[in-house]
Amino acid sequence: MSATSVTARAGERDLAPLHRPNKRWTRFILPGFTWLMIVYLASPIFVMILYSFNDVPIVPVKQTPKFWGFTLRWWRDPFGVPGMPEALRVSLQVAPLSAIVATALGTLLGLALGRYRFRGKAPVNFLIFIAIAVPEIVLGSSLLALFIKWPELPLVGAFAPPIGFPTILLSHISFSIAFVAVTVRARVQTLDRSLEDAAQDLFADPVTTFFKVTLPLIAPSILAGFLLAFVLSLDDFVITNFVSGGTSTFPVFVFGATRIGLPPHVNVVGTMLFAAGVLAAIANVAIQSWRARR
Repeated sequence: MSATSVTARAGERDLAPLHRPNKRWTRFILPGFTWLMIVYLASPIFVMILYSFNDVPIVPVKQTPKFWGFTLRWWRDPFGVPGMPEALRVSLQVAPLSAIVATALGTLLGLALGRYRFRGKAPVNFLIFIAIAVPEIVLGSSLLALFIKWPELPLVGAFAPPIGFPTILLSHISFSIAFVAVTVRARVQTLDRSLEDAAQDLFADPVTTFFKVTLPLIAPSILAGFLLAFVLSLDDFVITNFVSGGTSTFPVFVFGATRIGLPPHVNVVGTMLFAAGVLAAIANVAIQSWRARR
């Protein structure tokens, strides 16, 4: 037997313990904790879906903790509760409008903060942080005070919006801009500027460079900001409750319904909204995968 083969076998014996599977029970801690958190976070959604099929025998219909049996009658008439269709319609009108405006303004703000240096950049960053970190009850009361005092302000007093749908829309735009700006700024700060320089070296003007190079690169963050603004507007209650006046959105309606008994129809509508959100997330992933394969 040659010295080379003996050395090789000795090396294999030395390396053998490194390839033994780990039999310690501690390897289950991280996977177990992960699944526990998934179940904990998803359990309210599963309960909502389950109780949308609850055969409640109470008249008028009210939600109860007991599961009486399986039924599809709430799904046959999901909007059969007075006042709920109108509240849901207001939410579905405010959410896309506020998300579109907030995405447009937040994208421009994110581009400016992520790319340029200018006087006042630090205070703007601080204001964005304050808009995200401030408690909603403080922001809601501040916006209500602003809308009440707006008619008394000089110059702009004649343009005071009436309390209701306009004030809800303006409020949702105001708190959504910061989230969009932060999302877009994070993407802009990681862009490869050499791609834009290459486009300009090929005689592309700044406008063409933006639409052909910059905008496609930041498009995923813009879409993410839009979806975030849409969801934040759709489920906001605290700020909306301050500035809504006599107008009711779906979260405000649900809060009012809990005082007299929550109907199972709310679980049906909530399940529909959750399914729409899941489909939107799947579509976003599919679009990103398709773009990556191009």
